[in-house]
Amino acid sequence: MSVLAGLLTALRGGTVQVIDLTTPLSERTPIISLPPERGQPWPFSREVISNFDAPGPTVYWNNIRLSEHTGTHFDAPVHWLSGRTRQDVAQVPPGRLVGPAVVIDMSAEAEKDPDFLLRREHVEAWTAEHGPLPADGWLLHRTGWDTRNDDPERFLNDRHTPGVDPECARWLAEETPLAGLGVETVGTDAGLAGDFDQPYPCHWYLHGAGKYGLTQLRNLELLPPTGALLIAGPLPIVGGSGSPTRVLALVETTEGA
Repeated sequence: MSVLAGLLTALRGGTVQVIDLTTPLSERTPIISLPPERGQPWPFSREVISNFDAPGPTVYWNNIRLSEHTGTHFDAPVHWLSGRTRQDVAQVPPGRLVGPAVVIDMSAEAEKDPDFLLRREHVEAWTAEHGPLPADGWLLHRTGWDTRNDDPERFLNDRHTPGVDPECARWLAEETPLAGLGVETVGTDAGLAGDFDQPYPCHWYLHGAGKYGLTQLRNLELLPPTGALLIAGPLPIVGGSGSPTRVLALVETTEGA
């Protein structure tokens, strides 16, 4: 049996499950708010083109308006000054959109401290237990923040959201084989990261190293610490800094065996 035929058999038989890591997109989807003097991203909105009515008796469809960085989305390197000469979202090789994923669960720490920062020592303790970070793969930082998705004010939390320590962000970007970082919060950086000595270190270091970000993920508690395969599907927007994205994970299970 070929590899792909085996995968289809496993999917149909339930020994491989598809887990959706994408937060549903709606008019209530939280979006980052910037200082008034900065440009502002658009939240998701829609306008009906026709709904089985006079403009289109046989068709329902909408026009939509939103920022490239609305909801669950992919950050391309060109999104940040440090990566401005690197790939836009349409230039990301398709093979980089599929890769292994590991989950580091810091939800207990983030529950106690919404400003919790992941540090290098946390990741090294994780690798001591589970093995090395995956080459061309994703580190998914679970904080439990996806439980706040239904309450935009609580989700944004007046900028008090967990993230990654600057030294750890630099290490992940420059000294590990990862392709990118995935988080449950509105952005890959902590809510207060604009005040760090190196502002927004995840954006600065990861994009400067040609690496990627995924945000507003959910269901990370359904993934094992290691062994999942992640598939990200951003729109290939020419010149785009990012895109709303459907993110799926394939996970082996004994169910159906």
